[in-house]
Amino acid sequence: MEPPAPAAVPIFETDRPWNPGRPETLVVACSDGRLQMEIDEFLAARLGISHYDRLYLPGGAGALASSGSDFLRAYDLSAQCRGMIAAHATRHVVLLFHGPAPGGPDEAVCLDYRRKLPGGSAEAIRAEQERDAHELLESGMGPGVALSAYRCEVRPDGRMRVVPLGGSEDGSTRAPRRP
Repeated sequence: MEPPAPAAVPIFETDRPWNPGRPETLVVACSDGRLQMEIDEFLAARLGISHYDRLYLPGGAGALASSGSDFLRAYDLSAQCRGMIAAHATRHVVLLFHGPAPGGPDEAVCLDYRRKLPGGSAEAIRAEQERDAHELLESGMGPGVALSAYRCEVRPDGRMRVVPLGGSEDGSTRAPRRP
């Protein structure tokens, strides 16, 4: 079945008005749509975040880290991200990674990390994501910008759990160590 011609699609109007206020939070996550509802649930229920800027791209926060052979991509994306943070006066950046929990389904491994670490096991990728989170937290995203990093893990039962990364025991936000 073919999609309807553009002229045949009725105009949709939202009930909610546009919010002209800039969000103070930026969420950097993988573009993998299988996790979006669970990520939104985590952000709202655990962090109290429902109004946020989004940077969804393959690899999520890992795309900003210089691991693997993609240091030029990471440099370019980090520069673009920092530009967005400055332009939007962002005060908090949530860095999200994803993959299987121990014993979770292998198909939950981030495909961008599979590309960056060919042949790497889920455990090796998990360890690299931890290193990447630590690198990003240490390098910061600009003066006055708080950072937090988490890994969205698919459990063996298919549900998602979210664990803090980068040495934080409770996932609390961290101020950058250097401007």
